[in-house]
Amino acid sequence: MGIGNQCARHVRWPWGLGAIVAASAMLWLTAPGALAAKSAAQRLVDTYSPIVMLRAQSDPCDSTQEQYQPTTVDTFLGNPRVELDPPGKNEKATRAPTAADIAGLGEGYHLNLPGDPLEPGCTYAKDFAQLKDSGQAPEVTYARIATERGTPGLAVQYWFFYYFNDFNDLHEGDWEGMQIAFDANTPRAALAAGPSEIALFQHEGGEKGSWTDSKVEKEGTHPVVYPAAGSHATFYGPAVYVENGQGGSGLGCDNTTEPLRRVEPRPVLIPTRPRENGPFEWLTFTGHWGEKEKGYNNGPQGPIEKLQWNEPFTWMAGVRTRSPELPSGFFLGPQVTGAFCGTVKAASGLVNLDAKSRPAAIAVIVGVILLLVILTRLTRWRPVELTPLRRERAFGQLLRAARQLYGRHWRVFVLVGLTTIPIIGAIYGVQLLFEAVTGNDAVGLWIRDAANPIGYAVVAAIAISFLRDLEHGRPTGYAIGCRDMLQRFWHVVGGQILASLLVLLIALTIIGIPFAIWKYVEWQFVQQEIIFNDRRLRDAFRASTRLVRGNWWRTVRVAGFLWLISVVTGPILGFALIFTPLSLTWANVVGTVVYALLVPYVAIGRTLLYWDLAVRHEKAVTEPKRRRWWSRWRASPQPG
Repeated sequence: MGIGNQCARHVRWPWGLGAIVAASAMLWLTAPGALAAKSAAQRLVDTYSPIVMLRAQSDPCDSTQEQYQPTTVDTFLGNPRVELDPPGKNEKATRAPTAADIAGLGEGYHLNLPGDPLEPGCTYAKDFAQLKDSGQAPEVTYARIATERGTPGLAVQYWFFYYFNDFNDLHEGDWEGMQIAFDANTPRAALAAGPSEIALFQHEGGEKGSWTDSKVEKEGTHPVVYPAAGSHATFYGPAVYVENGQGGSGLGCDNTTEPLRRVEPRPVLIPTRPRENGPFEWLTFTGHWGEKEKGYNNGPQGPIEKLQWNEPFTWMAGVRTRSPELPSGFFLGPQVTGAFCGTVKAASGLVNLDAKSRPAAIAVIVGVILLLVILTRLTRWRPVELTPLRRERAFGQLLRAARQLYGRHWRVFVLVGLTTIPIIGAIYGVQLLFEAVTGNDAVGLWIRDAANPIGYAVVAAIAISFLRDLEHGRPTGYAIGCRDMLQRFWHVVGGQILASLLVLLIALTIIGIPFAIWKYVEWQFVQQEIIFNDRRLRDAFRASTRLVRGNWWRTVRVAGFLWLISVVTGPILGFALIFTPLSLTWANVVGTVVYALLVPYVAIGRTLLYWDLAVRHEKAVTEPKRRRWWSRWRASPQPG
């Protein structure tokens, strides 16, 4: 028995040795191919890793600059200040959760950073700056080889993880990125063939382009991309992009403009099919990378939950080919597109306030409604009489009288308004010429800003001259109004320059800003005094001051409301065009025309206010002063 076993052992040993030799041979034959495939994948993601241009940061608490950068998920994982909040209220949160702690967990879980995302202040920016300074927030992008069943080719995806999203929506954590498509089925073939397309992730949508498209900036094989400050939506160049919410583009304005800083995130290759207990098990977490909040302020889910992860080519086929940019160039008044950016931001602030405190949001809405009611109810709107023009009018009567005057003489006033366009257009041409000759954009902008009020003053003077002739019963018309304005041109222009300059100089002292505002209101009627009474500049300033004295708040109320009408009407009418396929340039054209046509309306309204104050001033001089209610309590003078 012992001999048999011994023989058996001698027989089995050669077979065992043969199995080991055979297995070693198989490994020797297959290992080079496996290593080569892995090397090809790493070489591919390294070859095309992006260069990221972020808005440069000078103030750590300024959210219009970029406070964050693409970094590692380890800023969340293992961080002793981070908690993993479970879906159940009675379940205990996990402090400093690791990749193993979150692997495989579902949508109900939230990674919670210290701070309040709805009132971020500078909390998140300072925390991230501290992580970065301590070397715990390196520049990283997570790279992945992506394919789609039934579709040839492959895509290299680069996922950018950000610590916080500080845009119109506010949430902890943010996932954005990009992908490069290849007409090849293996990394080795992709390296040989080169890219065919590139697509950038932008909010819930994106933008694609051919690899050879002129908009695709490259340094060698590395694409250069521009994430927007705060939102981190990725774009092809520096600009302000106007998003109308269509196609998942987001709603608002994404800013990628200069100054910029260059970041070259290190690509970390992650698996296409991650698994729990694997080296990148955090990818299997389908919960939220951020605190639980309402709507768009909720922490985002990770890459594995995005359409791009499983269907990169289907997703890319549905994205846009161009992102609308904020138009530059000649315009009058506030740009429609620029006003759109501010309005969306303000509306987003109200939505965020509602998420924080619904009673506070309701109080704001009710306050606005009450203000509108007060403005419309605490005045008389009728009757409206246009003869004589020089008479007292309530606030509402004045606004309606200005509208009716415009309508009665619309042919003249439309021509007057349209005159604004060539005048300001010529000023814009001077600005461009100066910039072309000197290369100094800042001075060119200063020239335009300084000259624009002069153009408005000239056009308003034509309207005022027309009204003067109308009041006196003289022949009227556009040509006559222009002639009368030209006769007083230097006084009209000089008065506007002097008033603007003096207000600016007073305001530059900082402490003189209230006084500058006061004088700006008092000098509202310098043009009327020059044109109606043929006064010299000094006398015109004095006369305007005397007229406003005692009626300062009334002047602010009417003149301020007229100014408000002129700056908001164009943007309101142009807003709808932003949500159509029409070019954003045309939206601004509509705003420019509307603004130009409203210049005469503002001039009419201010002139009616001038006449109203003049009549009130004359009454105050000629009529005995009314006894105030408190005078009843004064002791009567005793007879001597």
